[in-house]
Amino acid sequence: MSLASRLFIWQLVLITVLAVALGAVSYRNTAAQIHEDAAARVVSVAATLAHDPFVRSSAGSADASAQLQEFALEVTTGAHVDFVTVMEPDGTRLTHPDPAEIGGIYLGTRDQALSGRVHVEQYVGTLGPSVRAIAPVHDDGGGIVALVAVGVTLESINVALASDIPAIVLVAVVAIAFGAVGSYLVSRYLGRTTLGLGPEELRRRFTYYNSALHSLREGLLLADARGRLVLYNDRAADLLGLPRLPADARGGSDFAHYLPPTMRDLLASGRRASDEVHISDDRILIASQHPAEGGGTVTTVQDHTQVQSLTGELETMRTLTNALRAQTHEHANRLHTVGVLIELGRTDEALAFAVEDRQASQELTDDVVRRIDEPFLSALLVGKAAEAHERGIELTLSASGMLADGAVDARDLVTITGNLLDNAFDAAASGERRVWADFAASSDELTISVADSGDGIDPELIEEFLRFGVSSKSGEPRGLGLALVRQSVRRLGGTLEIENDGGAIFTVSLPLAAAVPPAGNPEARSTDE
Repeated sequence: MSLASRLFIWQLVLITVLAVALGAVSYRNTAAQIHEDAAARVVSVAATLAHDPFVRSSAGSADASAQLQEFALEVTTGAHVDFVTVMEPDGTRLTHPDPAEIGGIYLGTRDQALSGRVHVEQYVGTLGPSVRAIAPVHDDGGGIVALVAVGVTLESINVALASDIPAIVLVAVVAIAFGAVGSYLVSRYLGRTTLGLGPEELRRRFTYYNSALHSLREGLLLADARGRLVLYNDRAADLLGLPRLPADARGGSDFAHYLPPTMRDLLASGRRASDEVHISDDRILIASQHPAEGGGTVTTVQDHTQVQSLTGELETMRTLTNALRAQTHEHANRLHTVGVLIELGRTDEALAFAVEDRQASQELTDDVVRRIDEPFLSALLVGKAAEAHERGIELTLSASGMLADGAVDARDLVTITGNLLDNAFDAAASGERRVWADFAASSDELTISVADSGDGIDPELIEEFLRFGVSSKSGEPRGLGLALVRQSVRRLGGTLEIENDGGAIFTVSLPLAAAVPPAGNPEARSTDE
């Protein structure tokens, strides 16, 4: 049975029990009230008759019974009571609804009345069980000359009570009906919400889904219709720096403020997204977002930090490959020229041309290695120098200071330098076509400055260029270069500044870690020109 059906049945049973209980209480209260009203009525009638001058004057006469019987019957009818009995102080009846009982002894308690008080009791008399009141009748001297008893039979009381039962039942039935309708509407809503599943099935599904949610290797984020983050799995907590809380405690707060700004904007927008790249302080994330049934969004997040790292290394290798290809093409042309000169018998000129070419290539390599004695960075700069030469861009390199082994992570250094030079080459692709790169190392800091002869960057857009999704290159609205630079700089604890002076000037300052010089080389490598 579904949870909605069970809830409906239990609510209906509960409402029925409550209605019956309330009806029973109402019945008892009504019965008590009718008894109290009957008692009050008979007391009032008895007290009134006890002070009636006619009753007082007739009680002591010789034909008291004849005078009072008709009067008692009239009062019985007019006051809506079942009997009015006037008796002598010894209990001899002077009046009775049944004339045959006149002259008999009154059945009931008379002691309180004889002592001058009005007494109320429930007693079984000649008319059956009744609620009765008995009051003394005093003469002018204060003596008791007669007693007056007025009563209502329990049968009459029960008839009055029975007349109220339909109203009590009607109220209970109406309450049950309204409760049943309300329970039915609630159960229908609950049935739609729980898809008609029972509590056992809901528990099993929750267990399965919760286990599946937290075993995923992808980060999973669930946001409501207002864009608030309400649920996420363990992998998402690891990737985005979210607090690890129990699953049942995550719906009470919005944890979006822990997210990177671009991820926070994505959740708030509620838009559909596919394989978008987002950058946190130390990770590169691929996010996809889809609307969820019933409102809200489901967002999946994958970690592509290592992939991007490998991509950066591949890009470095591609740069070197392109440089070697350019050099190979150029050397092939030069060898062809040397070969033709030899065929023409001009061997001296051929030898001079070949030696000049070898010396020029070696000078370029030696110059870069001498300036930047970092293997990875040197290899990158040799390739970039060849690329700049091939693209017709004048690349000026300068360096100063000393750079110890292991003072800075080589991969981050390659990422920073490579992306800054790529952007500078693109910016200087027209006009003067000049790019400057300077590396200055002190005892505790490395400063990298890259400038170009391009048009510079609009100051209002500098911060936007540091965010993912903004690029200065036409046709590339989703550039990653500067965002990757900023990520690497943050990871290394450095700073990145952007200025305009004719063209754009990027200045990166990186703290240097203390490193032990390698064995056999106590001197740190010098980067002086």
